[in-house]
Amino acid sequence: MSEQIRKSFKELVDLKYQLYNSLFLTLPLDAVEQTGLLLPLLQETCSKGFAEGKSPIQIIDQFFNEHNKGLNEEERIAFLFKVVQYVERQIVLIDALEESAYNKIHRIGDSNKWGQIKAKAERKGVDAGIKDLLDNFGIRVVLTAHPTQFYPGRVLAICNDLMHSITEGDVALSRDLLQQLGKTPFYRKEKPTAYDEAMALNWYLENIFYPAIGELLDRIDETFPNAIGENSRLVTMGFWPGGDRDGNPFVTVNTTRKVAKRLRTTLVNCYYKDLKVLKRRLSFKGVYEKLIELEDKMYEELSNSSGEKNLNLEYLLSVLDEVEEMLIKEHQGLFLDKLQSFKRKVRLFGFYFASLDVRQDSRVIGRAFDELLKVNPTILPADIWEQTEEKQVDLLLNVKGRVDLSVFDDELIKDTLESFKVIKEIQVANGETGAHRYIISNCRGPVDVAKVYAMAKLCNWGDSVLTLDVVPLFETIDDLKGAGQSMSVLYSNKTYKAHLFNRKQRQTVMLGFSDGTKDGGYLMANWGIYRAKEDITLISRQNDVEVVFFDGRGGPPARGGGNTHLFYAAMGETIESKEIQMTVQGQTISSHYGIKDAAVHNLGHLLTAGIENNLFKNPAAELSEGQRQLIDDLSGRSYEKYEALKQHDLFMPFLEHRSTLKYYGLANIGSRPTKRGAKKQLEFDDLRAIPFVGAWSQLKQNVPGFFGVGTALKAQEEKGNLQACIDLYNSSIFFKALLANSMQSMSKTNFDITRYMEKDPKYGAFWKIIYDEFLLSKEMVLKVSGYKELLEDNARSRMSIGLRERVVLPLLSIQQFALMKIHEVQEGGDSKYLHEYENMVMRSLFGNINASRNSV
Repeated sequence: MSEQIRKSFKELVDLKYQLYNSLFLTLPLDAVEQTGLLLPLLQETCSKGFAEGKSPIQIIDQFFNEHNKGLNEEERIAFLFKVVQYVERQIVLIDALEESAYNKIHRIGDSNKWGQIKAKAERKGVDAGIKDLLDNFGIRVVLTAHPTQFYPGRVLAICNDLMHSITEGDVALSRDLLQQLGKTPFYRKEKPTAYDEAMALNWYLENIFYPAIGELLDRIDETFPNAIGENSRLVTMGFWPGGDRDGNPFVTVNTTRKVAKRLRTTLVNCYYKDLKVLKRRLSFKGVYEKLIELEDKMYEELSNSSGEKNLNLEYLLSVLDEVEEMLIKEHQGLFLDKLQSFKRKVRLFGFYFASLDVRQDSRVIGRAFDELLKVNPTILPADIWEQTEEKQVDLLLNVKGRVDLSVFDDELIKDTLESFKVIKEIQVANGETGAHRYIISNCRGPVDVAKVYAMAKLCNWGDSVLTLDVVPLFETIDDLKGAGQSMSVLYSNKTYKAHLFNRKQRQTVMLGFSDGTKDGGYLMANWGIYRAKEDITLISRQNDVEVVFFDGRGGPPARGGGNTHLFYAAMGETIESKEIQMTVQGQTISSHYGIKDAAVHNLGHLLTAGIENNLFKNPAAELSEGQRQLIDDLSGRSYEKYEALKQHDLFMPFLEHRSTLKYYGLANIGSRPTKRGAKKQLEFDDLRAIPFVGAWSQLKQNVPGFFGVGTALKAQEEKGNLQACIDLYNSSIFFKALLANSMQSMSKTNFDITRYMEKDPKYGAFWKIIYDEFLLSKEMVLKVSGYKELLEDNARSRMSIGLRERVVLPLLSIQQFALMKIHEVQEGGDSKYLHEYENMVMRSLFGNINASRNSV
């Protein structure tokens, strides 16, 4: 299989890239003509220069001296900007080629996974449990608008058309599209608004997820006829843009309202188009008229922005039920499958499309609550914060009264309090599922949860039943360790028990891979989250509560990304896994769900991983006590190594002065700032995970994805436990997935690019610490896995990464060159072109992020 994939990738991507790239060179574009001819020479100069230990400045100077002599500094800068523009478009070409060949390089047509599950279930005698699983199991993919998917809509449209033209072999059209691509700006002159970001992801809901989920459900129904129940939540969508205030402080209640309204409108438009298609087949007397009636009502809703003409879900389903009955009784069930396919989507999406989550940081929530108490001091005892934790929780959960929101002037405080009111508005307009969760970032314990519960009651719900799930997000290593006890305090409270009874005895708990890794390093974060899930599962089961884990995952392994389905296949019986919920963000959305085939494939991967994990007992998903002790020791030693690096005096200065960290905030990629809070001084705790991980990625060092792994494994080898690590790797899905994802991080490193820093009088020794740990980590994971090279078992990923890293090398060289020039200015050099070099760094961010596909 690996050889077939390697051959397919070579033929359909690698060789075609050379063909289409040569076509690109012939285009009459100012940014292409000279640049394209000289780019291979620049690439060769970079490759050789880095191998010889030269600095980026030496390499770029050598290139100009040998191939473009006589240019002054301004002309050199102009040429380098053209190289950046050219490489950006080369990366789009690679994306289009991989998407065009998606089915073949992923071998999608080679297996019928659902058929295999059915056959296996029948062999093992557990096929009776499939119907129950399809009714009660589910996945929720939550789209987040983090600032790592920044192609303007017009560029995304070209990418999509280019993919189709390549698939169809239309070389003439592909050439025209490449020329259009060369003339179309990639760079945003202004930052997108929070609403702009929401609309960019709304496109994926309408054009990718809606048809993909429909197709996936159809496939399941073909294998398991009538097994998907009316109330099944098998595949649902979540949505953060427009609701996530912690991720984007520019989100307001008006943004939330607008986004919720647009989600409904987009969905109704999808239904409207589906009805038009249905009408072409269901042209029978009586049936056709019913569909016309629905079509007219949907048109009325789309034409009336006030909401007065909004359709009712119960009415829509009742009409579809009537049509189904007529088809069966009067028309021999002709095209019944098409109607049932549409009904499944209506039942699944209702009129909300994707659940809009509201999220805010616990520190902001605390401030808002303090302000609320100042205005309403009698609603709680004056000495509440002097009471025990349990007593504080009880007082908060039983608070009575209503507050007047109009008395608050501070915009942040007012928005925090009014967000509860807007949640209720959305529930009325789109259905309760349209907005039913309040997520507490940086949750420190049960008091934070109780504060949100109290605010919801005081600001909107009053004495009525609270139709809101309060979701703690545990992120730091200490908070993860205490998560089980935090939930125990809540579960033991009588009022909270009553609340959970009204929420069908379900409690969602979110766990943050991004900030967890930033805080504790790769191994400790992943093991800490695993242990936290076990603790919370045990406490929840003891209290007859079904806990749902919501994983805050980013793109790269350092933020919980990588091969996520492997982790969900690794959840043993000690972790509740009746539902998989995870965030998907940035360019990971376009790389995993950018086309319908990819979306069907990847959603199906998640579904089958979860269903198999629940249906079949897999010994490889369970950990023995000895294995637990080994992972515990590994994660502890890894944490010590990472913590020592984090506490190094040069850790933050290195990121500030030798990386692209500050340029994430300056670039017009997304609408949010680089760090939380308004403090001028950059502090580690306030730093957002995206620019933190992204800065290491741009340096091609990927520290959060491996640092400490080598030291931990080496310590075991020195204790004579290497074979135990090898056995653990071969017998545990969880540990194998951990090392596989770390290998992916290491495969995207290139320390030659920053080797010049080794001679830096200030940062040289610090760079060496990182490099030595990389060498050790690579050596040890290869020993444990038995591989001769990283990703030896994944030819497609290895070849894709290799092609992209080759193409992006000149861009990375230019980025480091510009950073060195900026440093020269900071040391007292000529500042004439400082602005240009800073722009060069910002522009180079884009291409590298997209080339890596899951770098932040």
